[in-house]
Order: sequence, then C-alpha cells, then structure tokens
Amino acid sequence: MSPIRGYVFDAYGTLFDVHSVVEAGRVITGDPVALSTMWRQKQLEYTWLRALMGTYADFWVVTEAALRYTIGRLGLTASEAQVRQLMEAYLSLACFPEVKAALRQLAGRPRAVLSNGAPSMLAAAVTASGLTALLEHVISVDRVKTYKPSPLVYALGPETLGVSAGELLFVSSNGWDVAGAKAFGYQVVWCNRTGAPEEELGVRPDLVIDSLEKIPR
Repeated sequence: MSPIRGYVFDAYGTLFDVHSVVEAGRVITGDPVALSTMWRQKQLEYTWLRALMGTYADFWVVTEAALRYTIGRLGLTASEAQVRQLMEAYLSLACFPEVKAALRQLAGRPRAVLSNGAPSMLAAAVTASGLTALLEHVISVDRVKTYKPSPLVYALGPETLGVSAGELLFVSSNGWDVAGAKAFGYQVVWCNRTGAPEEELGVRPDLVIDSLEKIPR
C-alpha cells in the first residue's frame, strides 16, 4: 500500500450498526431481525434504482419508502406513530464497539465520512454516537444528488480533503462499496466482520480486516 494521507469511511454498516434498529422493530413484529434485514436490503435497492433512473430523493425519503415496503411485504401493520418511531431509530444508530478507538488511533490525518445518508441523518447519528470530535469531515451524497457506487460520489472524498484518491484510504464493510471505491482509484480496506465472500466485480480490496482497529496507520 502507498503512503496514506487521509481516511474516508462509509457510515452505515461500517461505523454505524444499521441492525441496531432491531429493538425498535419489536413494536410491530415478533421477528424484528427479518424486518431489519429486508428494510436494509430494500433501502440499498432503492438507492441503486433511483441512481439508475435519475430520480434522486434523499436518504431519509428512501429509508422511509423501504420501511413502508417492508411492512407491506411482511404483512405487518404499523400506525403512523410506529413508522415515525422506527424512522427515528435511524437518527441514533449504535456505532460498532471499536469505532471510537479506531478513529482516535488515526488522529493526525484527516478523517472523513462519505455516505449515502442525508446531511440531517448523518449529523444526528454522528452527534448521538459522540463522534463529532473524531471526524474532520462528514460528506453526504446530497451534494451530487446520486448514490454510491457512482464515481460522482467517490470524487467527493478527494475534492473535500484536497488529497488524491490514491493517497486516501477508503474503509467500508459493504463489499459493493469496496468495489466502487477501488474502481474509482482509492486504496481500500474492507472491514469484513461477517466473513462474507468478495464481490465478483473485477476489483479487490488492498486489505481485508475484521475490525476497524486493524486499519493501518
């Protein structure tokens, strides 16, 4: 790996545990894991579909649409108040246990988040998790009105940090995001917490780890 001049992190699934909404899901189902799993998958699908269709809506809108689809698909019933309660869980997602220590050990070079999240969602999650002082930049795709893995999104990292992509280390736990960042030109670390196989997209991460604390300094 080449010398690193800055770090760019994915947010959802990498810093923040999207499945920490499971507890909130218990208000409408006895199987909140199934709810959380489908909600997340549909959320991602809607970002990809909207990017392809050129019909951008911010991540809050996409996340609510995915939730409403999931409720219907699983045959559940939820009041508007319960939908709001589930949505609000996304504003205070738990971060993974090693996140703060990992970010602290990388101090001295700029640390950024580059996320599909809407600015208000990211601000709320970063504040709720106590990460504000550990990040120099929080970058939303809202600036370019499309979603990962569009190169327009990945270009926001070098543009914001003033460092070329090849000198930045991009960190994500999402295999498709790893492929997109590598194809763009970042050095890439895949935080593969679940031991998943690599995506078959013709590119490979520079390093695979199972915890963010193992990010090279």
